[in-house]
Amino acid sequence: MNLLYFKIAFRYLIKNKLYSFINIIGLSLGTAAFIIISLYVSYEKSYDTFEGSDHVYRVYMDYLEGGIFEPGDAQTYNLSGPTIEKQFPEVIDYVRLFRLENVTFVNKDKIIEQPRGALADASYFDIFNTALLEGSIEEYNKPNTIILSESLAKKIFGEEDPIAKTISAFYEENVLLEVVGIMPDQSETTHMKLNYLVSFETMKTWYPMSSGWELNWNANNFFTYLKLHKNTDFEELQDKLIHIDIENNSNERHNIERLSDIHLYSDKPYEAETNGSRSRIRFLSVIAIIILILSWLNYINLSTVRSLERSREVGIRKVAGAKRSQLITQSLIESLCLFVLAFIIAIILVAFLLPVFNNFVEKSLVFGIANFKSLLPFAGLILLGSLLAGFYPAIILSNFSPIKALKGKISNSSNKLNIRKGLITLQFFATITLIIGTLVVAKQIHFLKEQPIGVELSQVLALNGKVLESISDSLMIKKVAVFESELKNLSFVESVATASTYPGDGYNNLSSTVGIEFPNGKTEERQLFYIYQASPNYFNVVNIQFVAGKAFIKSSENSPRTIVINEKFARKMGYSNPNELVDKQVKFWDENWTISGVMEDYHHFGLKTGIEPLIIFNDQVYDNVLVKFNSSSSSVAGMQTSLDKVKTLYTSIFPNSTLNYTFLDKKFEAQYTEDRKFGVAFQIFTSLAIFIAALGLFGLTSYMCLQRRKEIGIRKVTGASIFQIVTLLNKDFILLVIIAFIIAVPVGWYIMSQWLQEFAYRTDLSWWIFALSALIAVVIALVTVSFQSISAAMSNPVKSLRTE
Repeated sequence: MNLLYFKIAFRYLIKNKLYSFINIIGLSLGTAAFIIISLYVSYEKSYDTFEGSDHVYRVYMDYLEGGIFEPGDAQTYNLSGPTIEKQFPEVIDYVRLFRLENVTFVNKDKIIEQPRGALADASYFDIFNTALLEGSIEEYNKPNTIILSESLAKKIFGEEDPIAKTISAFYEENVLLEVVGIMPDQSETTHMKLNYLVSFETMKTWYPMSSGWELNWNANNFFTYLKLHKNTDFEELQDKLIHIDIENNSNERHNIERLSDIHLYSDKPYEAETNGSRSRIRFLSVIAIIILILSWLNYINLSTVRSLERSREVGIRKVAGAKRSQLITQSLIESLCLFVLAFIIAIILVAFLLPVFNNFVEKSLVFGIANFKSLLPFAGLILLGSLLAGFYPAIILSNFSPIKALKGKISNSSNKLNIRKGLITLQFFATITLIIGTLVVAKQIHFLKEQPIGVELSQVLALNGKVLESISDSLMIKKVAVFESELKNLSFVESVATASTYPGDGYNNLSSTVGIEFPNGKTEERQLFYIYQASPNYFNVVNIQFVAGKAFIKSSENSPRTIVINEKFARKMGYSNPNELVDKQVKFWDENWTISGVMEDYHHFGLKTGIEPLIIFNDQVYDNVLVKFNSSSSSVAGMQTSLDKVKTLYTSIFPNSTLNYTFLDKKFEAQYTEDRKFGVAFQIFTSLAIFIAALGLFGLTSYMCLQRRKEIGIRKVTGASIFQIVTLLNKDFILLVIIAFIIAVPVGWYIMSQWLQEFAYRTDLSWWIFALSALIAVVIALVTVSFQSISAAMSNPVKSLRTE
């Protein structure tokens, strides 16, 4: 009997090819999209999860701003960890990490630049549950020792055994490090990606960092993590920590956050890497569910309509003795067969599309046994939804009266019709909401791209490298000066400058500090400001304009050094007229500084964050050499030729060195890469949702036209025009679209308003976005419905009336 159910089900699906095709395509596309998005969401949520990660927390700093403590820095002091461990018995251990961003390793003829590393306490391996593949953690406790990742060890040493070998590491100064261990390559799903660890004791002997070894509350340049006892109440410990002033500074406090929350929920200055976005995850999760539900609604609508055509079959079955449970079972088995076929096709689609999606999002998503456990809730959702989607048509089919069914008097009741109209309205509500979201995302990304940032970065090249020899600062400065002079002699170079950072470089190479004495004598201990160095010509290279004063003034040996501040900092000091600040003195870092000029505000960090108070001072700096090309290098070929000449010149002056370069406009735009990708993904999945909705509407219209073929024939015979018949068939659907639009507008407005709150500078929700969304939805409905209704209106009425 069970086999008979399946034979009947397959025969029915094969006989009704259009019905089967529409349902299988819609369900398979919806399921495939749901699986791919679910894989991405699971990947993003899997950051920093390992055995024992539930008991690991990161310490960060809150700063007092406007009477309220705000999260202000992902890094803490080197004294933070030891002090917290000592004062709070809930803490088992701590680890401090000092990021090493620009280390170059040299082993014989191999030169490898490696930005992902850190000075770390030996407790790192216990707290982050990392076991060595080779070597000894005890040896790591000594100064000038290093542990390499497996892949980095192979890059440096090849097939040689690296243990007890020595390598040269260049970080402002050369140091010899002994390899004492090999650790596994870290997972990509960690917020702190490290390819090597240098023992914390090395800080005492490595000159560039030796001044920061003493335990103090002076410089917060350390990531600090705590391991807590298993039964620790996190909220209780957090409350105690923020209310105990462990450093005797009422303007800042220590706080803690869960390790697993960092990637999606922490977005503070000086993060180890760019964080993920919880709003993107939420949006994509909602889209995935909407697409899946749309495919289910298509099935429910089409199955319900098709049930009317199966009324005589049901009547005959009931007269022949079929029980209601048997009819329901038959219908559910038909649904099961259809859903299984759709699921198999969906798996095939995922296998083909996942590599493309991985390449797009630059992730390594895997669909297999390894991540099956994390996908179980989603698989359960698909199964539950599929059963519910199949159950409703089964109930409708089994409820038919056998007498009415055999007489062909089964018709759409008002309740069934209203339910179907409600489902169609729900489909278009979801579709219109997604269209609104797509338009808003596209408008915001365009706004970010076109918004003036206060500087000109086009055709500006930033050069930096690591000189692999020990030379004095004075000799290095002389070499940089020669390089600048030679650059200026090149015909395609407009201007040259040096700077420790530049717009779009983020917080990476900026210093920040507090405690400044204003010109009026008032000391603002809590005013946080960011500071970097640049040569006087820097302002010309990136075209920074002044609202008062000018660039650095050459000062005598005994006079205060000069600085340039931005308008935001001037306002923070209480000056509305920038001219009043020129030649005034401020004091910080135990030095007096003369303000030579006030520059216009510019977006150093991009448009996702607000403009911060900035100070630029003149100093002998060679971190980045900025080269402004003139119009002769505007073409692609011209730019490449100019770039090659600059690289050749650099190599001739710094023969024993590495070289890195980037164009400032490309670097600045790169910070919006994830937003652009999100916009494209939003458009793709919204288009898929629209296609699934249109596919269902197409199928529904075809059956509606089939049911009303005699009515259409009679109307044509009595003189109705094709336009009148098409209007008759279309008007009900258009009305449902209008109702869906009325509901979708406030929902779409609220959701997208919340998303835009992530950006300090954002576009407005223009009226045309909602009008265009309605127009797109109406056009989609008209095109989909009209294709079938025009065909029905043009059919020969004699054929449709022949059976009467």
